[in-house]
Amino acid sequence: MAMNYNAKEEDGNHTSGLGPNLGKSKKPDNTAFKQQRLPAWQPILTAGTVLPAFFIIGIVFIPIGIGIFVTSNNIREFEIDYTGVDPSSPCYKCSNVTLNGPTCNCIINFTLDYAFESNVFMYYGLSNFYQNHRRYVKSRDDSQLNGDKNSLTNPSKECEPYRTNGSKPIAPCGAIANSMFSDKLYLYQIAANGDETEIPLIKKGIAWWTDKNVKFKNPTGNTSNPESIFSGTTKPINWKKPVYELDSADSDNNGFINEDFIVWMRTAALPTFRKLYRLIERKDATYPALAPGNYSLHIEYNYPVLSFDGRKRMILSTISWMGGKNPFLGIAYITVGSICFFLGVVLFIIHHKYGNRNNSADIPN
Repeated sequence: MAMNYNAKEEDGNHTSGLGPNLGKSKKPDNTAFKQQRLPAWQPILTAGTVLPAFFIIGIVFIPIGIGIFVTSNNIREFEIDYTGVDPSSPCYKCSNVTLNGPTCNCIINFTLDYAFESNVFMYYGLSNFYQNHRRYVKSRDDSQLNGDKNSLTNPSKECEPYRTNGSKPIAPCGAIANSMFSDKLYLYQIAANGDETEIPLIKKGIAWWTDKNVKFKNPTGNTSNPESIFSGTTKPINWKKPVYELDSADSDNNGFINEDFIVWMRTAALPTFRKLYRLIERKDATYPALAPGNYSLHIEYNYPVLSFDGRKRMILSTISWMGGKNPFLGIAYITVGSICFFLGVVLFIIHHKYGNRNNSADIPN
């Protein structure tokens, strides 16, 4: 016992001179977590568990995929490219417009071969426009857009170089607002005698509820005189009119709460995108929203896209319970379900043919 005591004492004296940290043990604490004694579960993959899983996935996914694919194909969609790149296009004369230049008007006639039974959503589409660029996405002032008086006259530096114009602050500031889509689209139905009837396009109800009622607000003030609310500010450089004239006829759709503006400010994730422009409501259950026949699209061409090799489109589309037309999801379900079912059949054949070999083999003594 004395020898053990002295050995421990000598060991303690020896280590004590090496510093306070070197004498500490590096052994982890005796806890279930640090000693890896936590309960664990590991599945044992056998034919009895793997084969049913493959068959169940296949049986469930294939019908779901077929249903989604059929639903997507039942959605009516019609698209017109009105960029005007082709010299034969009615909008070719307008393809070289400038943002602050005069408006160019063009008309494109088209025919609908089938009826759009339910409510129709009109979109504008842009291609090769990278709204997802980091500096572009950050170029805005959310406090200003939420009606903050201080941010109205002193915008965030994130808006540079579209923060001020001269000595006046820009409202709304930033590159997103400055590049707002400015074409105007009107739809007419052409009768057999050639007369045109304008189709009512609903401009409200196209923005997200949270954007319209929470994120975007006009500064407080005299709503009957919106110019006074935005006094001391100036319009974005590429706009033809100030923000308080976006919809002078409707105070609930003017200024920062203009729904066309709100829709544009929700940036797209991909360079080819579409944004909701107008709604066409079905008036009567006995008549479709858009009947088959001849139509004309009247365009106030203000937005140039050739400088970045872009394209502009007008899309008419119905929707279903799963949203707009998108066959990819249905095809993905069918593909995954088919692969799983096929693998299940192959593995079942292999198991049935070779699975019992080990059990029947002679075990040496």
